[in-house]
Amino acid sequence: MSARGRNRRCRYLAAACAVLAAWLLALDFPGQAQADRSAAPLVLELKFDAEGLADAARRHAALVLITMDTPGGLSDAMTDMIHHILDSPVPVAVYISPDGARGASAGFLILLSADIAAMAPGTRTGAATPIVMPSWVTMPMDEVLRKKINNDATAFLRSFTEKRGRNVKLAETAITEARAFTEREALDGRLIDLVVADKDDLLRQLNGREITRFNGRKETLSLENYTRADFEWSARQRFLARIADPDVFFLLLLVGALGLYTEFTHPGVVAPGVVGGICMLLALYAMQILPINAAGVLLILLGLALFVLEAKFASHGVLLLGGIVSMLLGAMFLVRSPLTPAGVSFGVAIAAVLPFAFLTVFLMRLVLKSRRWKTVTGKEEMLGEEGVVTEALGGGEGMIRVHGELWRASAKEAVPVGRRVRVLRVDGLKLEVEPVPRATSTDE
Repeated sequence: MSARGRNRRCRYLAAACAVLAAWLLALDFPGQAQADRSAAPLVLELKFDAEGLADAARRHAALVLITMDTPGGLSDAMTDMIHHILDSPVPVAVYISPDGARGASAGFLILLSADIAAMAPGTRTGAATPIVMPSWVTMPMDEVLRKKINNDATAFLRSFTEKRGRNVKLAETAITEARAFTEREALDGRLIDLVVADKDDLLRQLNGREITRFNGRKETLSLENYTRADFEWSARQRFLARIADPDVFFLLLLVGALGLYTEFTHPGVVAPGVVGGICMLLALYAMQILPINAAGVLLILLGLALFVLEAKFASHGVLLLGGIVSMLLGAMFLVRSPLTPAGVSFGVAIAAVLPFAFLTVFLMRLVLKSRRWKTVTGKEEMLGEEGVVTEALGGGEGMIRVHGELWRASAKEAVPVGRRVRVLRVDGLKLEVEPVPRATSTDE
C-alpha cells in the first residue's frame, strides 16, 4: 500500500475514534458538563429514575425533587428506587402533584422513604397491599402466601418509616388493610410533612428547614434564590426506554421473526438473519421489563402458523384472514396488566401485521415452489437426461454424448451408435443408461 493510502486510512481511523469517543461520553456521563457547583442552589427535578440521584450528587445539587403521580409499580423497581433514596448524599423530596394525582401502592412506600414527603391539595396516597402480577404461570394465592408477602412488605416499610419519624402503625394499615389517605388525612396522621399548592411553594417552605437524614445526620436546607433543572436522560437511557415501549417492542418482535424466517427459508441471504437476530434479542430485552401476557404470545404464534398453512393449502384466504385476526388479538393482549392500561396501539398493530402476513405467505410459497424445481447442479442434474451413443455399448462399456460432453457409459443390453439413451444412475465418472424407446425418440 502507498504512503498516501496509509495516511488516508490513518485519518479515517482517527476520525472514527474521535466520533466513537464523543458518543461514549454522551452515553455514559450525562450531565457531566454541569458537574461544577453553581452559585445558586440547584434543585434537580426528576421522575422515577435512580440514575438521576447519582447525577444530582455529581452536580452538587441542594435538593432532589421527585414529582409523583402513579398507580404503583413493580416491587423490584420500587425497592431499587427506595434504596437509592435512602443512600442519596443529596436530600430528596417526594411531591404528589398536580391536584388530583395519586401516589398509590409502590408510590406510597417511595413517598414515605423520602427526606421530605409532600402532597398537593386534592391528592391521595396509600392502598399499598401487594398484588401478584399476571405472568406466564399463575400461582395460586393461598392465605399463608398472602401473609408472607404482606409481612415482608410491612417489615420493609417499618425499616425506613420509623427512622423518618413517621406514624408506623398508620402506615402499616395501607398494606394490611389496603387503606388510602387524602392529603389532609396523611398530614394529620404524621405520614407526610407538608401540604403545598405547587413546587415553588414547597421550595419556599423548605428553605432554612432542618431535616434529619436517614443516617441520623442533621442538615439545614439552603434554597435561597434556587434554580430548578430537569434531569435529562442520556442517549443510552433514551434508547433503552424506547425499546421498552409496547409499540416498539411489538415491531421488534415481528421484524425479528420475519428476518429469521427469511434466513431459514432462504439460506445464504445473511442480511435478514443478522437484522432479525438483533431485533429478536432487543425484543427479548424488552420482555424482561414489560408485563407480557402469555395468551398474547400464543395468539401471535398461532397467527404465524396459519400464515404458513395458507401458503401450503388452498383455503381461499380463510387461513390468511384467521392468521391476521389471531395476530391482531395477540398484539392487543401482548402487553397488559393493571399497571399498564396502554398496550400495543391498534394502528401500529394493523400497520405491522398486514405486511407481515403477506410477506410470510409469499416467502413460504417461494419455498414450496422451489421444492418442485428440477435440480440443475451436481450429479442429480444428470438423472433422466438423454444423450446419443458415440461408441457402441455392446454388453460392456462405450461412450455417449450428453450436454455436449463425452461420458463413459454402460447398459444392460447392446445399444448401437446413434441411438438415444436415458441416464439412470451416476457412478463416479461412469453413467448407467438405457435405450430410449423409438416411439419417443427425437432427432438431436
